[in-house]
Amino acid sequence: MFGVISAVICGLASLFLYSQTQSNSPAYIQRWFTDQNSHKTLSTIQNEPCPNAPFLLPSQGLIGLLWNDPAGPYNIFRRHSGIDIFGDGDSGTVPVYAAYDGYLTRKSNWVSAVIIQHDDPLHQGRKIWTYYAHMASKDGKSYIVEDFPMGTQGVFVQQGTLLGYQGEYNGNSLRPIGMHLHFSIVKSEADGSFKNETIVGNTLDPSPYFGMPLNIAQKPSRPIGCRS
Repeated sequence: MFGVISAVICGLASLFLYSQTQSNSPAYIQRWFTDQNSHKTLSTIQNEPCPNAPFLLPSQGLIGLLWNDPAGPYNIFRRHSGIDIFGDGDSGTVPVYAAYDGYLTRKSNWVSAVIIQHDDPLHQGRKIWTYYAHMASKDGKSYIVEDFPMGTQGVFVQQGTLLGYQGEYNGNSLRPIGMHLHFSIVKSEADGSFKNETIVGNTLDPSPYFGMPLNIAQKPSRPIGCRS
């Protein structure tokens, strides 16, 4: 039994270490959290959409984990479904904005998240969703603005509308995540509802929507800026 347990532990460790080698994100994230002086040089500050791109970057800071990223706590078999933006400031102070015009929903049990339905600006006739998460304190104090209480359904918001502030909420998990916004572009089900956002295959590469290289396959250096 001990041999089986050891083999499993070694296998998981090998999977984690190999997954880390397939991403350049960990070094930037580690630097962000260990060197306060690095924040200015690693932050993406984008106050308007990139040229010829429809979406506004929803928050400012280090764009750490990227779309399809296998870096920890993810791996090559369970990849990151969006982008993580680590803000420079205290929890509950770094603003989060709507990336594009659409209709906002906040489920009755969503402490830290909202989702917005859009007419896809890059594919006529298709509905997509943008998802914004971790907008609450560690102990579950919501940082979502009062305009969008739990149970909100289909409220129109314009691009740039303030949604809330970056936080550290990770549900019932005890794993610390560091203050950030998790953002993803989610596909619709046949009935127009949103798919399960945690599965990367249910999400879209955000790169063309932002005009930025946000796919880990490109391994962009940080800070990430608009494509020239």
